[in-house]
Amino acid sequence: MRVVIQRVKKASVTIEGQIKSAITEGLLILVGVEETDTDEDIKWLAAKIVNLRIFGDENGLMNRSVTDIDGNMLVVSQFTLHASTKKGNRPSFLRAAKPDFAIPMYEKFVSELEKLSNKKVGTGEFGADMKVELLNDGPVTILIDTKNKE
Repeated sequence: MRVVIQRVKKASVTIEGQIKSAITEGLLILVGVEETDTDEDIKWLAAKIVNLRIFGDENGLMNRSVTDIDGNMLVVSQFTLHASTKKGNRPSFLRAAKPDFAIPMYEKFVSELEKLSNKKVGTGEFGADMKVELLNDGPVTILIDTKNKE
Protein backbone atom coordinates (compact mmCIF):
# COMPACT_ATOMS: atom_id res chain seq x y z
CA MET A 1 0.00 0.00 0.00
CA ARG A 2 1.15 3.46 -0.77
CA VAL A 3 -0.21 6.60 0.89
CA VAL A 4 0.20 10.32 0.64
CA ILE A 5 -0.72 11.94 3.94
CA GLN A 6 -1.45 15.65 4.09
CA ARG A 7 -1.91 17.57 7.31
CA VAL A 8 -4.95 19.75 6.71
CA LYS A 9 -7.02 22.45 8.35
CA LYS A 10 -9.98 21.14 6.33
CA ALA A 11 -10.67 18.76 3.46
CA SER A 12 -13.66 17.47 1.54
CA VAL A 13 -14.64 15.11 -1.26
CA THR A 14 -17.39 16.05 -3.70
CA ILE A 15 -19.00 13.57 -6.12
CA GLU A 16 -21.41 14.76 -8.81
CA GLY A 17 -21.81 18.11 -7.08
CA GLN A 18 -22.61 16.60 -3.65
CA ILE A 19 -20.21 16.64 -0.69
CA LYS A 20 -19.61 13.00 0.27
CA SER A 21 -17.32 13.69 3.25
CA ALA A 22 -15.76 16.71 4.90
CA ILE A 23 -13.39 17.09 7.84
CA THR A 24 -11.86 19.84 9.89
CA GLU A 25 -8.30 19.67 11.24
CA GLY A 26 -6.63 16.33 10.68
CA LEU A 27 -5.30 14.17 7.87
CA LEU A 28 -6.24 13.71 4.24
CA ILE A 29 -4.99 10.26 3.27
CA LEU A 30 -4.71 9.27 -0.40
CA VAL A 31 -4.28 5.49 -0.61
CA GLY A 32 -3.26 3.20 -3.45
CA VAL A 33 -3.58 -0.57 -3.20
CA GLU A 34 -1.58 -3.16 -5.13
CA GLU A 35 -2.21 -6.91 -5.55
CA THR A 36 0.64 -7.90 -3.20
CA ASP A 37 -0.76 -5.94 -0.23
CA THR A 38 -1.83 -7.90 2.84
CA ASP A 39 -3.84 -7.48 6.04
CA GLU A 40 -0.47 -7.10 7.77
CA ASP A 41 0.26 -4.07 5.57
CA ILE A 42 -3.09 -2.56 6.57
CA LYS A 43 -2.44 -3.00 10.29
CA TRP A 44 1.11 -1.65 10.09
CA LEU A 45 0.12 1.34 7.97
CA ALA A 46 -2.95 2.30 10.01
CA ALA A 47 -0.93 2.14 13.26
CA LYS A 48 1.82 4.22 11.69
CA ILE A 49 -0.65 6.88 10.54
CA VAL A 50 -2.62 7.30 13.79
CA ASN A 51 0.63 7.57 15.75
CA LEU A 52 2.54 9.77 13.28
CA ARG A 53 3.63 12.87 15.21
CA ILE A 54 3.17 15.65 12.67
CA PHE A 55 1.02 18.14 14.60
CA GLY A 56 2.48 20.97 16.65
CA ASP A 57 2.75 20.90 20.41
CA GLU A 58 2.71 23.93 22.74
CA ASN A 59 6.26 24.76 21.55
CA GLY A 60 5.40 24.49 17.88
CA LEU A 61 7.31 21.22 17.47
CA MET A 62 5.81 18.31 15.53
CA ASN A 63 5.21 16.12 18.57
CA ARG A 64 1.51 15.28 18.47
CA SER A 65 -0.44 12.69 16.49
CA VAL A 66 -3.87 13.00 14.92
CA THR A 67 -5.28 11.11 17.91
CA ASP A 68 -3.45 13.42 20.36
CA ILE A 69 -5.22 16.45 18.86
CA ASP A 70 -8.55 14.62 18.47
CA GLY A 71 -8.21 15.28 14.74
CA ASN A 72 -10.16 13.84 11.86
CA MET A 73 -9.21 11.65 8.91
CA LEU A 74 -10.47 11.51 5.34
CA VAL A 75 -9.38 8.57 3.15
CA VAL A 76 -9.57 8.74 -0.64
CA SER A 77 -8.71 5.84 -2.95
CA GLN A 78 -6.06 6.79 -5.51
CA PHE A 79 -4.88 4.06 -7.86
CA THR A 80 -2.65 6.60 -9.63
CA LEU A 81 -0.22 6.42 -6.68
CA HIS A 82 1.07 3.25 -8.35
CA ALA A 83 1.74 4.93 -11.69
CA SER A 84 4.89 3.88 -13.48
CA THR A 85 6.43 6.61 -15.63
CA LYS A 86 9.60 4.77 -16.66
CA LYS A 87 8.59 4.33 -20.30
CA GLY A 88 7.14 7.05 -22.48
CA ASN A 89 4.86 9.82 -21.29
CA ARG A 90 1.68 7.90 -20.58
CA PRO A 91 1.71 6.38 -17.08
CA SER A 92 1.16 2.66 -16.64
CA PHE A 93 -1.01 1.49 -13.76
CA LEU A 94 -0.18 -2.22 -13.90
CA ARG A 95 0.84 -2.29 -10.21
CA ALA A 96 -2.50 -0.88 -9.06
CA ALA A 97 -4.85 -3.59 -7.79
CA LYS A 98 -8.05 -4.37 -9.64
CA PRO A 99 -11.29 -3.29 -7.90
CA ASP A 100 -12.26 -6.82 -6.77
CA PHE A 101 -9.12 -6.89 -4.60
CA ALA A 102 -8.64 -3.19 -3.95
CA ILE A 103 -12.12 -2.34 -2.65
CA PRO A 104 -12.10 -4.82 0.26
CA MET A 105 -8.55 -3.76 1.15
CA TYR A 106 -9.56 -0.09 1.09
CA GLU A 107 -12.56 -0.84 3.32
CA LYS A 108 -10.40 -2.84 5.77
CA PHE A 109 -7.91 0.04 5.89
CA VAL A 110 -10.67 2.54 6.74
CA SER A 111 -12.06 0.16 9.40
CA GLU A 112 -8.62 -0.27 10.96
CA LEU A 113 -8.13 3.52 11.14
CA GLU A 114 -11.55 3.83 12.80
CA LYS A 115 -10.72 1.10 15.30
CA LEU A 116 -7.35 2.60 16.23
CA SER A 117 -8.55 6.21 16.41
CA ASN A 118 -11.94 5.42 17.95
CA LYS A 119 -13.48 7.88 15.47
CA LYS A 120 -15.48 7.76 12.26
CA VAL A 121 -13.24 8.21 9.21
CA GLY A 122 -14.53 10.11 6.19
CA THR A 123 -14.20 8.51 2.77
CA GLY A 124 -14.53 9.16 -0.89
CA GLU A 125 -16.16 6.61 -3.17
CA PHE A 126 -13.98 3.97 -4.75
CA GLY A 127 -13.78 4.42 -8.52
CA ALA A 128 -15.84 7.63 -8.61
CA ASP A 129 -14.80 10.87 -10.27
CA MET A 130 -14.07 12.83 -7.10
CA LYS A 131 -13.23 16.46 -6.51
CA VAL A 132 -10.94 16.71 -3.50
CA GLU A 133 -10.55 20.07 -1.83
CA LEU A 134 -8.11 20.76 0.98
CA LEU A 135 -6.37 23.45 2.92
CA ASN A 136 -2.92 21.98 3.50
CA ASP A 137 -1.46 22.95 6.87
CA GLY A 138 2.25 23.71 6.82
CA PRO A 139 2.36 22.36 4.19
CA VAL A 140 3.07 18.94 5.64
CA THR A 141 2.96 16.04 3.17
CA ILE A 142 4.28 12.56 4.03
CA LEU A 143 4.71 9.55 1.70
CA ILE A 144 4.62 6.03 3.12
CA ASP A 145 4.92 2.76 1.20
CA THR A 146 4.42 -0.54 3.04
CA LYS A 147 7.00 -2.11 0.73
CA ASN A 148 9.63 0.14 2.38
CA LYS A 149 9.00 -0.53 6.08
CA GLU A 150 12.65 -0.82 7.00
